[in-house]
Amino acid sequence: MKVTWVSPLFLPLCRRFWPGRLAGLSMTLLRATALEAAILAGHVLLYPTGLIQERRSAALPDTDGASRLPVHPGPPVVLLHGFIDNRSVFVLLRRALAQHGRQRVESLNYSPLTCDIRTAAELLGRHIEEICERTGSAQVDIVGHSLGGLIARYYAQCLGGDLRVRTLVTLGTPHSGTRVAPLADAHPIVRQMRPGSAVIEELAGPAPGCRTRFVTFWSDLDSLMDPLETACLEHADLDTQNVRVTGIGHLALPVHPAVAAGIRDALDAPRPGDRATGGLTVA
Repeated sequence: MKVTWVSPLFLPLCRRFWPGRLAGLSMTLLRATALEAAILAGHVLLYPTGLIQERRSAALPDTDGASRLPVHPGPPVVLLHGFIDNRSVFVLLRRALAQHGRQRVESLNYSPLTCDIRTAAELLGRHIEEICERTGSAQVDIVGHSLGGLIARYYAQCLGGDLRVRTLVTLGTPHSGTRVAPLADAHPIVRQMRPGSAVIEELAGPAPGCRTRFVTFWSDLDSLMDPLETACLEHADLDTQNVRVTGIGHLALPVHPAVAAGIRDALDAPRPGDRATGGLTVA
């Protein structure tokens, strides 16, 4: 899938000073950096709107009249944000899912003071049990951004959550641990996201019979993943699919329309053997 952007007015000047492939790389990085900055600014403005948990409803939204939208028969979709974030990061993704039939979408907040992935995963499990009871659905799909994907994976893989989680989509999640920002090690949950931590080693261990399907989206310009491939998931016991995203950074993953389309494809796959798109190019 390819999304074409309008080139900035200064592109000819950049090509003059940075010839050939260097110019292309430089412009891609420049566009990605500008997009990250714009998303960060917008997210700062929206952040207060996501501080409290959203209101819950067992019924589907009323779609009578001109506003009628298609309704997808799949399970509810649970959106789980990343570190020091909240549900406001999913405003655009939630709208994109609703426009394509996913009417049962819920965004969960966990505390920014959360210090343990295992504890957060247990809390996620209680939320999901409540959602299943309220909606009458036996399963849910989860989309987790960054740390949110790691919490959801721990729930599905280590706490028996594979009974409830049909598909887990992760966006820029450090499945093998990330070495970025070493000074952040003062926070215990950051230490748990380091390569070789007890949590990362536990997730790398055997997981026979895990029923959840894992689809990971990783970007070649994700500045928070070190190494970049840590956002991929390779595990002998898990049903995994890695989708490479080219040309955008970490903050853009839950926002960009091309990624949203890839997420819809992953969630719409009717059988575990079906695969999501192999790659997304944002040019």
